[in-house]
Amino acid sequence: MLPQIGIEVLKELNIGKGSLLDPYCGSGSSFMSGLECGIIDMAGFDINPLAVLISKVKFTKVSVDAIIDTKAHLYESFFKCLKDKDTKEIAHHHITNADFWFSKEVFQHLSILYDFINQIKDEGVKRFCLLPFSETVRKCSYARNNEFKLYRIKPEDMICFNPDVPGIYFNKLTDMIFSYSNVYLPKLKEHVKIDIHCSSFRYQNEVYDIVLTSPPYGDSRTTVSYGQFSTLSNEWLGVQTARKIDGLLMGGTIAKSLYNKGVIADSITEINRMDTKRALEVTSYYYDIEKSIAEVAKSVKMGGKIIYVVGNRTVKGVSLPTDQFIAEVFEKNVFNHLITYERDLSNKAMPLKNSPTNETGKTVNTILYEYIVIGEKTGVRWDSCG
Repeated sequence: MLPQIGIEVLKELNIGKGSLLDPYCGSGSSFMSGLECGIIDMAGFDINPLAVLISKVKFTKVSVDAIIDTKAHLYESFFKCLKDKDTKEIAHHHITNADFWFSKEVFQHLSILYDFINQIKDEGVKRFCLLPFSETVRKCSYARNNEFKLYRIKPEDMICFNPDVPGIYFNKLTDMIFSYSNVYLPKLKEHVKIDIHCSSFRYQNEVYDIVLTSPPYGDSRTTVSYGQFSTLSNEWLGVQTARKIDGLLMGGTIAKSLYNKGVIADSITEINRMDTKRALEVTSYYYDIEKSIAEVAKSVKMGGKIIYVVGNRTVKGVSLPTDQFIAEVFEKNVFNHLITYERDLSNKAMPLKNSPTNETGKTVNTILYEYIVIGEKTGVRWDSCG
């Protein structure tokens, strides 16, 4: 979700104070929207450790001078280690299929960098330095760029692939310092409070005035593979579940029975006529997001607003009206569906077309539009009125 979307919606609803929740916060776009509109009390949850790292780096106040000093120390330590050939004490990092994804030199240089970063005492500064490292991991691996899933480059391209690990890392760290200093830090005033948690969201007696979020658009195997895309970075960061994240997300476990109620039922039935397994995969996402919205709904104050930015994907040539499903679930959870806006899809890392039949040349559109679904908590189940 682009921060500009959230800013426009919050302004349209005349929201400039209160507390904000993002139950699937990703890299923190909703927090930027909130800060721009004057909201200073926010909380976010995400199951992907890399997403949480990104959000925490953006929205935690850290001394820029300390970061700059640390950068100079890292630079000196890295090149001294190489010059002295003092790499025997560098810890061995267990990365699954490391030889498949990294050349020996790249792996060694990444190991040296990570070890020095890991020695940083200040947790905020350490997190800051780990973020450009995570991006360097991806850029210096054999993973193909601009992909929504994890694929290796062709063997012939590997021959001349010789990335400059320290060059890439320190350039990215420099760029990050500039962005943080000029974009994020100025907004982190004294009373700003943004709590970010690495977990799925569950209601725990905390209540909020606004929910602003963009949940996954479907099961991650066939839309945006959030976990797969961040696998290499998460493994380097020591995340034990790095290769299991997509299975833990909404739609990650295949359902045992089809979703057979409400506005989504006909579409799932149609998919089932062509492919039962695919219909059950799709079903699992809707079961999971329904349960998740029920948890989120408990956490909204009476009169509070709930804003979901979603996409309607196509599976087996069948369009799934996710925006209508979301509005329907809002109303089951004592919200009044106020309005749904439609906009062209922003530039997300996902396929605009796929091949539902796996036949060469036969493709269909996946997701072309985003829908901004807005509800207000009233305490009344609208599906029981009348």
